[in-house]
Amino acid sequence: MDKVVEEVEKVKKEWDETCKKTQEHIEAIADYGKSARAKEENNSLARLNGIAQDGLALLSSFLFTLDLLAPQLPSEPEVQSTRALLQSSKTLTQNLRLNLRNANLQAKANLRKAAQEERELLLGGGEESTVRRRNLQTKAGMTSAAESITESLRRTR
Repeated sequence: MDKVVEEVEKVKKEWDETCKKTQEHIEAIADYGKSARAKEENNSLARLNGIAQDGLALLSSFLFTLDLLAPQLPSEPEVQSTRALLQSSKTLTQNLRLNLRNANLQAKANLRKAAQEERELLLGGGEESTVRRRNLQTKAGMTSAAESITESLRRTR
C-alpha cells in the first residue's frame, strides 16, 4: 500500500475517533447542571468547553492534513472520494461547532433553572418549605406558651 494512502487512512481513523469524543463532550456540556449537584461534578463547564474546543481544533487540523494529502493520492477516484469525504467532514465540523454553542446555551439554562429551584427551596416557594415553616411556627408557639406558663408559675410563689 502506498504511504500516502496509509496516511490518509490513519487520518480518517483519528478523525472518526476525535469526532466521537468531541460529540460526547458536547453532550456532557448540554447535560451540565441538570443534576442538583452541579458544583460537585467531576468536570467543570469551563473544562468541558476546553476539551470540546481542543477536539474541534484537532478535527480542523485533520481536515487540513487530509486536504494536503488528497491531491497526492495515486488514482483519480481516490482523490475524488477523499475530496467528497473532506467536504462532508467540514460540514460535520461546522455542525459540531453549532452543537457546542447550543450545548453551552442549554448548560447555562440548566444552571439558571437549578439556581432558581434552590432559591425557591430556600425562600419558601415549595411545599417542603411550607411544612418547615409550620413546624417552626408550632415550635415557636409551644415555646412561647411554655415560657408564659413558667413565668406565671414564678409569679404565684
